[in-house]
Amino acid sequence: MATRNPVSSAQVAEHPLHPMLVPLVIGFFVGALLLDLVFWNTSDAAYATGALWLLGFGLIAAALAAIAGATDFFGDQQIRAITDAWHHAIGNVIVVLIELFNFYWRYRYGPSGVLPLGLLLSVVAVAILIFTGWKGGEMVYRHRIGVIERRD
Repeated sequence: MATRNPVSSAQVAEHPLHPMLVPLVIGFFVGALLLDLVFWNTSDAAYATGALWLLGFGLIAAALAAIAGATDFFGDQQIRAITDAWHHAIGNVIVVLIELFNFYWRYRYGPSGVLPLGLLLSVVAVAILIFTGWKGGEMVYRHRIGVIERRD
């Protein structure tokens, strides 16, 4: 469809894929942080195991979201020209690297890898996600990326 707005290149039936995948990533990574906090309070290893699984699923979802996001980013020059898009992309790469190390650390050390480093990494990753989520919102609501104009 012809539009003045930057277009999402990774889409199905004019629905951008990246914004559909991002909530999964956020849910998994925030869920891991919440289970870390419960583990800190209870010392029940089941919560550490659950957080490890959520990190693993979050990394898989992040890889899918990154593919869709990179397809959008490199598929339209208008998107690459937006500073918020760069902040969003770079911040999310940092989150994935942090959570990848977080997963490795916990996989290697089990429940003893959660405190204090695993919890700290989860807090930092979620804090960065708040920033990158804000930037993602800016791209849609201010820069209208992937927004289809009304046909009147």
